[in-house]
Amino acid sequence: MKKTIISALALTFAALNSNAQNKLAQDKAAIKNLCGCHDVTFEYTETFPSDSNYKPKGYKKTSGAIEYITVAEEGPRRIVLQHLLIAGGDVIKHWTEDWQYENRALLVFDKDDQWKKTGLPADQVKGQWTQKVFGVDDEPRYEGSATWVHADGRHYWESTSNAPLPRREYTTRSDYNVLVRTNHHEITAKGSVHEQDNKKVVRSAAGDKVIVGEKGLNTYNRVNDSQCEKAIAWWNEHKAFWALVRKSWEQLYQESTTVTLQKKVNDTPLYKAMNELEKKAHDKELSGAALEQAIASTLQQFAGRKDVSMK
Repeated sequence: MKKTIISALALTFAALNSNAQNKLAQDKAAIKNLCGCHDVTFEYTETFPSDSNYKPKGYKKTSGAIEYITVAEEGPRRIVLQHLLIAGGDVIKHWTEDWQYENRALLVFDKDDQWKKTGLPADQVKGQWTQKVFGVDDEPRYEGSATWVHADGRHYWESTSNAPLPRREYTTRSDYNVLVRTNHHEITAKGSVHEQDNKKVVRSAAGDKVIVGEKGLNTYNRVNDSQCEKAIAWWNEHKAFWALVRKSWEQLYQESTTVTLQKKVNDTPLYKAMNELEKKAHDKELSGAALEQAIASTLQQFAGRKDVSMK
């Protein structure tokens, strides 16, 4: 009888382990399904205001651009995707998404260009993937952890995160300082969609005040890879540099409990400083240890260790 019970338990464990491995493979396939050459459309509109005196901003749509998404780095429990935007004939390094399986460390946005490292319990993240989103210079943006769902023929992931103002508004708005964003990524027959249900929030010592909601829909429809040849060639030339940048950021995050991002250093924004380094690397003016040191030094200036109080 005892042997029968042990055998039954062994079979049950083997079945559970097999299911977990199959689920992990499904998750990885879904994440990598986000890749490819896409015609992209970005749509946003504000929804319900908390104050009747506030007039919601109207519908805005941006289309006509091509976005190439590729795997920049991959391991057993990690997939890094790089977005490259082709607009007006130019290739622009767009945002980066770093997917990590059962990750327990989040860098959570607080407010006013400050992020705080937060730990998650192992049981909370079991089977989950963290999506860590970074900006054009791989600077922090937002991070969230959730389970990829594969059911009824659908494949999607959804999580809510605090984030700084989006690039489409951070130079034109000052009436809120936190975007609480619910991100829904779903694979479609044509590519994928990134739906957003956001809240624009004023965060202060008194708490959070929502000024208005926002709905966003980013649509990625696959097109022939020939439309992304310029982006593919650009990435092949520049990916080694950006791998070093990611490595340097990761080191900075490991050393800090909080990160405060400076908008400018010596009257120069981060993107200009990184552009200069990238050009020197591309022109072979900097390489090897000297290049790594220059990148690390630049990031320390803009986001070095400053363990400030997160009030």
